Amino acid sequence: MTSPHPVDIRLPWHRLLMFGIQHVLIMYTGCVTVPLVFGAAAGLDKATVGLLISADLLVAGIITMVQSLGLGRFAGARLPIITGATFVAMSPMILIAKEYGLPAVYGSMLIGGLVGIALAWPFAMIVRFFPALVTGTVLTVVGVSLIGVAGGLIVGSDPKDSSYGAPSHILLAAVVLVIALVFTVLGRGVWSQLGVLIALIAGVLLSIPMGLVKLAGVSNADLFGAPHVFHFGAPQFPITAVVAMSIVMAVVFAESTASMLAIGEITGKKLERADLARGLIGDGLSALLAGVFSSFVDTIFNQNVGAVANTRVYSRYVTAVSGALLVLLGLMPRFGALVAAVPKPVVGGVGLVLFATIAVIGVDTLRKADLTDRVNMSIVAVSVGIGLVPVLTKGMFDKFPSSAQILFNSGIALAAATAFLLNLIFNHTKLGEIARGAIEPTPEADLSRR
Repeated sequence: MTSPHPVDIRLPWHRLLMFGIQHVLIMYTGCVTVPLVFGAAAGLDKATVGLLISADLLVAGIITMVQSLGLGRFAGARLPIITGATFVAMSPMILIAKEYGLPAVYGSMLIGGLVGIALAWPFAMIVRFFPALVTGTVLTVVGVSLIGVAGGLIVGSDPKDSSYGAPSHILLAAVVLVIALVFTVLGRGVWSQLGVLIALIAGVLLSIPMGLVKLAGVSNADLFGAPHVFHFGAPQFPITAVVAMSIVMAVVFAESTASMLAIGEITGKKLERADLARGLIGDGLSALLAGVFSSFVDTIFNQNVGAVANTRVYSRYVTAVSGALLVLLGLMPRFGALVAAVPKPVVGGVGLVLFATIAVIGVDTLRKADLTDRVNMSIVAVSVGIGLVPVLTKGMFDKFPSSAQILFNSGIALAAATAFLLNLIFNHTKLGEIARGAIEPTPEADLSRR
């Protein structure tokens, strides 16, 4: 009898719960940041922002369960995937809100979701054009890009704030990182796999005497509360807004495809075209649900991809439990507020390990590509460089049209698009043969091929 793949193994319930909680703690801050930023930009009051957060968690939980367990043959990659609100949609949502109002934001999101579902299978057909050369490049850019996010959680987001870059916050993050490292590297069995969760708990305990754990919002939050259907009124469908949100879905698809291929690489699960298509349909479903519940388009959270690699717990039933917990948090705002009380420097400390792990996986994946071939090496170099431009040079594309900013401000999307197109041009056309014929191999390169 054939043993089940590690992705399909059901762990004991207590391990499912512990690992599920670990995933939620890792992704929670990134997930709720999107409604917080959008609410502030749209001029919404605190009560309305609270509703957005609840809706955000509810939809993220539903889609996480769909991606982990599957929805028949229709949707879900059946992989250990955590989904949450993506920043890719942030700029267009703000622009649409200011130009047409909030009903147009969620109307265009509904149509964008339908467009995404329709394009899922055609998009999945190009998976053969995502070899190790492309996926390794994208993963490297993802990991390096997210390190800046972890740093922002540690030092703060406002340089004018008196606590910005506080040495105590940096020291706290360093201690959390060391604890995670000790348990992950020196621990055995479940202690190694729970290293991130142990570090988070230790970080919270250390934060209490520092005054960083704020529980005022917990007591003020409602115990129960369900998101409202079409909270901002009947949806509207301006053509410009619909086109912008459809572009968003294409960018989200590029990111999700790379993330699913990464999960397949990490877990050793070979992905078929149908698996990718069902995963992309999950993204489309997130936009549909977001349009109904006034939430946000979801994508795969790469920090949790890093957690899967770091803990080596590949069971999709773990992330299904995480999805159920997110639904619970969405329906019980007080519990959500409790999770939100985890100080950002603590999350940033473990984030440094998890995000860097993704970059290392990317480098390891690139080892499977022939980088002694100068054409391949150039593809990687150009793609990494272009992908990191918007990350390292803030505001570079601010003067471009808003529709173009959707693509250009996403380093992950830029890296994926560049690597995909260059690989297509130089490895699947005669131009690649011409380029290689014009290059005389160096003695070193010739020796490396023997």
